[in-house]
Amino acid sequence: MSMQSHLEELERRHAEMKRKIEDALMHPSTDSLKLADMKRQKLKIKDEIERIRHDKTLH
Repeated sequence: MSMQSHLEELERRHAEMKRKIEDALMHPSTDSLKLADMKRQKLKIKDEIERIRHDKTLH
């Protein structure tokens, strides 16, 4: 997988996680631990995206 396609996949997963979090926030019965886990996953993906972008600017 090329770095560009990997970055695109991460961006897709980040957007999907954002939608899931927004959907969960619309339901008052959402488990707060599950919501926190989803937010951590989204942040982890974002960090990976930023790391790749940073590495690309250095090369």
